[in-house]
Amino acid sequence: MRFWIMLVALFMPMAAFAHDYKIGDMMVMHPVAFETTPSAMSGAGYFTVTNTGDQADRLLSVEADFPRVMIHDTKVTDGVATMFHIDAVTIAPGETVALTPGAKHVMFMGLNGDPFEIDEKIPATLVFENAGRLAIEFNVEPRPDAHAMDHSNH
Repeated sequence: MRFWIMLVALFMPMAAFAHDYKIGDMMVMHPVAFETTPSAMSGAGYFTVTNTGDQADRLLSVEADFPRVMIHDTKVTDGVATMFHIDAVTIAPGETVALTPGAKHVMFMGLNGDPFEIDEKIPATLVFENAGRLAIEFNVEPRPDAHAMDHSNH
C-alpha cells in the first residue's frame, strides 16, 4: 500500500501541470496565461497545438468572458516589437504550432481591475474551422521572466 501512495505522490506534480485537450485531429497542450499586475488592462494566453490528421485546420478564434479576445502575432522592426491582430492560425497536417510570448498569442483585453492571479483558471473556447469548438482552461502561472514582453498596458 505504501508503494502505491508514494507512486501517486510522485506523479501528482506532473498531473497538476499537464493539461492537454483533444478534438478531432487537434491536440492542444498546456494552455497557460501569466499573472498580471493589478492595473493591467490585458493579459496574454499561450499553448501549443498539433494537427495529428491529414488535412489542414485553422484556429479561427478564441472565446472567453472578456470584452475582447483576439489572436495576435508579433513583428519586430528595427528592434521595436508591435502586435497585430490575425484572422486565423493555420495548422498543417502533422504540424505543431506554438503560441508563445513574443510571437503568436491570445490577447484577453478589458481586465478592468481584475488581474490574472497565480493558480486562477481562465475558461475559454477555441474555435477550429474543421475540428469545431473545444472548451479549455488557461492555467495562470507566475511570469517566468520579468523581461518577457509585457502586455499589461496593451
